[in-house]
Amino acid sequence: MHKKLLAALAALALSAGLAGCGSNDDKVGGATAGDHPEWKKLTFTVGEQSDGIKTLISTSGAFDDVSYKIKFAKFDYGPPLVAAAGAGDIDLGMVGSVPPIAGAAKDLGFKVVALQTPNDTSKPLENIIVPKGSPAKTIQDLEGKRIAVPQGSSAHGLLLNALEAGGLGPKDVKIVYLDPKSGAAAFDSGKVDAWSIWNPQGEFAVQKGAKVLVPGVPPVDPGVQYYVAADKSLQDKTRRAALTDLLERIGHAYAWGNGHPDQHAEAISKDSGIPLDQAKATEPAWRFELAYVDQAHVQAGQQLADNFLEAGEITQKVDFTKVVDNLLGPDYDPEK
Repeated sequence: MHKKLLAALAALALSAGLAGCGSNDDKVGGATAGDHPEWKKLTFTVGEQSDGIKTLISTSGAFDDVSYKIKFAKFDYGPPLVAAAGAGDIDLGMVGSVPPIAGAAKDLGFKVVALQTPNDTSKPLENIIVPKGSPAKTIQDLEGKRIAVPQGSSAHGLLLNALEAGGLGPKDVKIVYLDPKSGAAAFDSGKVDAWSIWNPQGEFAVQKGAKVLVPGVPPVDPGVQYYVAADKSLQDKTRRAALTDLLERIGHAYAWGNGHPDQHAEAISKDSGIPLDQAKATEPAWRFELAYVDQAHVQAGQQLADNFLEAGEITQKVDFTKVVDNLLGPDYDPEK
């Protein structure tokens, strides 16, 4: 059954390549403050995960003329962010491909409103790593070993698919579900034999001597990110319009960061607290293009949800068409 899961993520990676691309320049856009005086009373809470977007929002110039206010909520990984969106505690946030599936299976009150596709799928955002001195050379060498991973995260999806690609299943290893901070402690202390985790946490471990066993690149990892939004904001006409503007401006901020890698690395360093040299090493994997959730992605998301159900990773069937509520149009261009 995990072969179907691998195929689902491969389809997601393929559709990501078809979602759109563009050149980078200094353009920013969005409605000006004078266009919507009713937005002055609005405040939006954005969930962020140390990818630099908090600082890019201020340094890119993409939000210089907004009338609504923005607050930030920090999350270590995707599942708690999706839960916060479902509860209405945040209005918008970005996660990997797996957390929305797990959240939808719990009937949380959120929708997928846009996606981000990697500019270069050869630059992994997450990897399966092993400690310095580990004899493991392939995923098969982890049979019977303890592997840490945040449950329900994109790194969880990477692990399941890497095992399948290596002819193994979840029962052939000892999966230890740990949040990123606990996973780092377990990895550093030798309590686990491997760790499926994203950057910059993974890059930090690599710079200390860990090695990448399985890179998170297609077909085992599509690298696609989803934006999720709270139902309560989507169902309010005024908040929905302003939230669309906010999302588009985030796209402009990332486009600006793509064209200014040094400033983007500085933003990642500032938001995550990691040294600048480590942020520069991981920055290429954080170059994305904001995009509309097209039919190919809806189908890939449905296949992923169906196969997670079959694999026993979720207990309720998900209709992915009901999870998507696009805020962007099919012709959205982050450069305009």
